[in-house]
Amino acid sequence: MEMDYLDPQGAEHMPEMADSSFALDFLLSIKSGIHTYAIAITETMSPELRQALYRQMEQSIDLHAEISDLMISKGWLYPNDIGKQVELDLKSAEMAISIARMRLFPNDTDRLGMFATPNK
Repeated sequence: MEMDYLDPQGAEHMPEMADSSFALDFLLSIKSGIHTYAIAITETMSPELRQALYRQMEQSIDLHAEISDLMISKGWLYPNDIGKQVELDLKSAEMAISIARMRLFPNDTDRLGMFATPNK
């Protein structure tokens, strides 16, 4: 029997997994931004620009702390427990592999004759 992935039963726990994935992506983007600000601060000669970049970097660091705290409180991040973090990462990897193996599209994708075609 083939699984119907459009059935809500097939999407059980997906919203929570999507939320944790979005939060992690956001956290990594913030971290990348902090790194970029640090480089830009060391490259600029203008004291005013350096100060502006520094303030933005501090705001990014605060945002990183907020997102980290949220993820820790939700059980999506374990920075102080490597064992739990590895377990969570392995579970996430297994889920990604299982999603990649899903047959989401029919074998026959031929749509010939289904669309109007202009006269030749």
